[in-house]
Amino acid sequence: MDAIRQSDDKYRTLESFWKGQINSKVWLIEHLSKLTRPFDQKVLICGGWYGVLATLMFNSNLFVKEITSMDKDKKCEVVARNMNKQYEIAGRFFAITQDMTKYKNYNKFDLIINTACEHITQLEYDTWLQLVPHSATLAIQSNNFEIAEHVNIKQSLNDFVDSSGITPLLEPVELQTEKYKRFMIIGKKNEK
Repeated sequence: MDAIRQSDDKYRTLESFWKGQINSKVWLIEHLSKLTRPFDQKVLICGGWYGVLATLMFNSNLFVKEITSMDKDKKCEVVARNMNKQYEIAGRFFAITQDMTKYKNYNKFDLIINTACEHITQLEYDTWLQLVPHSATLAIQSNNFEIAEHVNIKQSLNDFVDSSGITPLLEPVELQTEKYKRFMIIGKKNEK
C-alpha cells in the first residue's frame, strides 16, 4: 500500500495488481517451481514494472538469493524499491532503469524472466535474446491482447514458440484470462 500511496501515478501502479496481472505472475511461479533448481538463484526480471513479480517470488517456495528488477521506465524503479523495501535493505533486491536490449550483464544471472515480450518488437526481442547466455534458464510470456502498447502480440501458443528461439524445459503453456490468452515458455536459448 505504501508503494501505491507514494507513486506519482497511483492508477498505473494499481494496474499492476489487476487480477490478470497477478494470476499471470502466480502462474509463472507455479511453473518455475516444477523445475529442479539450485538454491540461491540470482534472478533478473526484464520489464519488471513495479516489482510485483519480485515480491511474489520472494514470498514463494522458489530458492531465490536475489532479484534484480529492470524496466526502462524510470518511474518504475522507485515504486519497485518501495514494494520490495525489506528485501532491498537485506541486499536481496535491486531495481534498475535500463532498456533490456542494451543491458550488458546478463551473465550474472541464473534465471532471466521476460514477461513483457508483447511490449517489444520482434527485432527488439531477437536483439535481447542474443544478449542472454545459453547457461541461464529463461522464462518468457506474451499474449494475444491487442492494445496500442502491445507491439508484438502472438495469435497462438505455437506462434509464440515458433518465434521464441527457446528450447522448452517444460511444456509451453497458455492461460485463458477474462480478456486474452497468456502464453509462456520456460527453457534455454537455442544453440546455434
